[in-house]
Amino acid sequence: MKTVIDVQNAVKRYGTGDSSIFALDGVSLKIEAGEYVAIMGPSGSGKSTLMNIMGALDILTSGKYFLDGIEISSMDENALAVVRGRKIGFIFQSFNLIPRTTALANVELPMAYQGIKGAERRMRAEAALAVVGLTERMSHEPTELSGGQQQRVAVARALVTRPALLLADEPTGALDSKSTHDLLDLFDQINAAGRTVVVITHEQDVGERAKRIIRMRDGKIISDESNARRAS
Repeated sequence: MKTVIDVQNAVKRYGTGDSSIFALDGVSLKIEAGEYVAIMGPSGSGKSTLMNIMGALDILTSGKYFLDGIEISSMDENALAVVRGRKIGFIFQSFNLIPRTTALANVELPMAYQGIKGAERRMRAEAALAVVGLTERMSHEPTELSGGQQQRVAVARALVTRPALLLADEPTGALDSKSTHDLLDLFDQINAAGRTVVVITHEQDVGERAKRIIRMRDGKIISDESNARRAS
C-alpha cells in the first residue's frame, strides 16, 4: 500500500538554549493511502504543530517528512506552496470561505490557482458540491448558508483538486451537534471512496469516528491504535 505521510524522528523546537521548547520531540509515524486517522491530544500536546508539518505549513527543526513520496523537509516557501496546492485539501474550523462569493466560485478558486480552464473548473466544482449534498446551494453566498453548509462547501473545495490527503484541523469546532454528525458522516463517505483523511481534534466523539487514533502529549506520540469499533 502507498504511504501518504511518512514522518521520521520529527523535532520542532522554538527558542534556543535553556528557554527552548520542543513542540515535537522525536515523532515518527506513517499513514497509508486510504486510512482515516484522528490525531488527538490536549492543548499544548503538539498535535497542531504536527498538523502544520503534515500540511506543509511549517518545516521541521530536524528529522524528515515525506508527503506522497516527496521529501519536503527542507523545501522553501515557494516549493511548499506548490505542494500544498497539489497534494493537500485543507478543512479548517473557521471555514475560510470568501464572502460575497458563491459556493460554486469558492470551490472553483483553488483550481484557478492551478491554471485549470474555466469549463473544467466549473464541471469539477459542481461535481464536488454534489458529493457534499449542496447541488441546490451552488449560487448561494456564505452568509446565505448555515454553518454546517459552509463547512460542506469547504469540504468540496478541499476535494476538488483531487489531493492525496484530506487534512481537517478541528473541523467541527464551530458546528452544532447535528452539523457535526452530518460532517462526520460525510468524512466516512469520503474515506469509503478511497480518500486518505486525517482529522486533528481534541473532541473524543469526533476522534472516535476515525479508524485509527493517535494520541499526543508533550510533543510525543503516547499511543497509536486501531479503533476496533471502526476498523472493519
